[in-house]
Amino acid sequence: MYFAHSSKDGGKVDWQPLAEHLSEVAALAAQLGAPWGGDRAARIAGLLHDLGKYHPDFQRRLEGSDIRVEHSIAGAALILSLTANPRERAVAELIAHAIAGHHAGLPDQIGDASSLSERLRRAQLGSLATIWRNELDVEASDLAPAFAFKSNINGPFRLSFLGRMLFSCLVDADFKNTEAYYNRIEGRTADRDWPALSDVLPALIERLDSELAQKTAVGIDTHVNHLRQQVLTHVRGKANEVPGLFTLTVPTGGGKTLTSLAFALDHARAHGMRRIIYAIPFTSVIDQTAGIFRDLFGDDIVLEHHSAIDEEKVRNLSSRDKLRLAMEDWAAPVVVTTTVQLFESLFSARPSRCRKLHNIAGSVIVLDEAQTLPRHLLLPILRVIEELAANYGCTIVLCTATQPALGARKGFPGLPLDGRELAPDPAGLARELRRTRLDFAGPMDNAALVDALGRERQALVIVNSRAHALDLYRDAVKAGLDGVLHLTTRQYAVNRREILKYVRARLENDRPCRLIATSLVEAGVDVDFPRVFRAEAGLDQIAQAAGRCNREGRRDPDASVVTVFEAVGYSVPSEIKGLIGDFSRIRDKHADLFAPAAIQDYFEEVFWRMGDRLDGKDILRQFIVDRTGTYFQYRTAGEKFRMIESGLLPVIVPGDEAARTAVADLGNAAIPSGKLARQLQGYIVQVPPKARALLMANGHVTLMAEDIRGDQFAVLQAPHLYTKETGLIWEDADYLGEENSIW
Repeated sequence: MYFAHSSKDGGKVDWQPLAEHLSEVAALAAQLGAPWGGDRAARIAGLLHDLGKYHPDFQRRLEGSDIRVEHSIAGAALILSLTANPRERAVAELIAHAIAGHHAGLPDQIGDASSLSERLRRAQLGSLATIWRNELDVEASDLAPAFAFKSNINGPFRLSFLGRMLFSCLVDADFKNTEAYYNRIEGRTADRDWPALSDVLPALIERLDSELAQKTAVGIDTHVNHLRQQVLTHVRGKANEVPGLFTLTVPTGGGKTLTSLAFALDHARAHGMRRIIYAIPFTSVIDQTAGIFRDLFGDDIVLEHHSAIDEEKVRNLSSRDKLRLAMEDWAAPVVVTTTVQLFESLFSARPSRCRKLHNIAGSVIVLDEAQTLPRHLLLPILRVIEELAANYGCTIVLCTATQPALGARKGFPGLPLDGRELAPDPAGLARELRRTRLDFAGPMDNAALVDALGRERQALVIVNSRAHALDLYRDAVKAGLDGVLHLTTRQYAVNRREILKYVRARLENDRPCRLIATSLVEAGVDVDFPRVFRAEAGLDQIAQAAGRCNREGRRDPDASVVTVFEAVGYSVPSEIKGLIGDFSRIRDKHADLFAPAAIQDYFEEVFWRMGDRLDGKDILRQFIVDRTGTYFQYRTAGEKFRMIESGLLPVIVPGDEAARTAVADLGNAAIPSGKLARQLQGYIVQVPPKARALLMANGHVTLMAEDIRGDQFAVLQAPHLYTKETGLIWEDADYLGEENSIW
């Protein structure tokens, strides 16, 4: 008998038979691919993925030999030998990629020794024991889902994405079957059970309705609150619309978060959707949204998935905690994640990140703050959004106050969005919800800004860099201004939450509050200042900044001024400089610069200027189909697709007892690294690589438990370099912190 997996039992009584493993993985993979018609292709991938284990040398390896056997290429070679029809051959090539990559990751078609073509050259099917022909029911016909060969310009990408989805079904089925075998022989239970969304939907909708009714009952009777209720009612009334792509365009402060969640729940009930995925662009606000959802639905319903620490590098292979497993397969009914996690997974070649992809099918996906989708990757992102909606049963809602003109039009290969707006009359809403007046002040240096802040009891200043924010904060403190606060990514997330809570308390109690921040305060942060100053930027960023001014509409809009200024003495980041130019070209064309027509005009200008750079990493060019077959460079595309290319590295700041406990636990090998990474996520500051290297060279930062955890847990050892007021000051190792504090 041939075996797939072994135990310590030398008698092989509890070893897993190979035919059993292959048949069970095939059945589960087919089940995972069935919702979108991928069951036949997924089944054959599962059946052949470990075909190479029929090699006698692999069986000797299970018995203890150190013979090296490449077992994951034989099945790839076999599936290619079984198909001749061009269409079946194309799908067979996708299956070959999946089989060849089910351990190491999806390979490139051509390239170095790890490429699919080179590995296929080394494959030796004749060395396998022929018993596989009797044990396996190999049926390699009619493999392609109905949508696979629709004829249009996106055909190569469609096929490449089908390959990713088949890969997802295979690696998830293989992992779960292997895990189940070892759990059984080791007497262990994997805590991975989540309820199906359909089973809990009635209760979730009831809880949300109760929350909304309570908000209405205790809310202040203002025009803004009436409009929020109208928007909510109108959007929920569209839940029965045909699944697919939608936009939700509501001015900042119009209640988009709960409105989009209500639509997602109602739409899921109407169409039998499998889960809700809420994707947020910034880790600085994801915990705020996840907290709202957890308070509503509970921890057993909501999975929060994001991390600045690469868990794949630090994971203990023996760990089986529920949250780690859930973050790999996204089986929870409600997932709150980042757009980085979502889209980098959709383009990844790594098995751990791709496992979840098949579970994205049939989901309602809300893309919050859609205008923040990275422009250098916009075209591949649009193509994958289109695929999910067209062929995998997803509904995707592009949710924002500044809708980024992603509809298809002449010269721009966008999305089919005509007639798919959920909000009632976005232009009318923009007029009704106008709460500010825009003013352009020209150049202002720090002295002028401090002087302006001195004339305002409560005001927010947003600048374009952490360096500018820190300098301006220190100047304001030196000037003796009361209630000055500083908020940037120099501070870890837990600290930022404390600051924002303190800011809201000062605003509500009419105490002096002068907040100096970077753009992290713009998207999704619920603060309401009477006065805002914003350094020059793109129109979308200025509109987001205006959303922090007179947010509740309790003040006169003409007295609620948003001043746009040119920062003197600080260079403008190149990307923002381009957006400033785009804004300048449309600025005089519109009386109301926050109207949807102006926003549309602005984004069309941005996209026209960028042109081919909307696929700046040539992602789509990695997927080619010609008469000879597919040429898909999966690994190259995955390496190129990076939504954030800051190059920054994490430093953990043990700033409170919870963080210090988690840092101490790093030395305990029994505690899973993934669990500790999640506990420490809120205490991370991202710093330039050279700065971190210098901090480490000076002994101010140390890699903790490197033998157990790898190089992922760099912990600050010099507490004087961090204060609540300024965050981490990595530029000056002799800095001793601020003396003035209003805490």
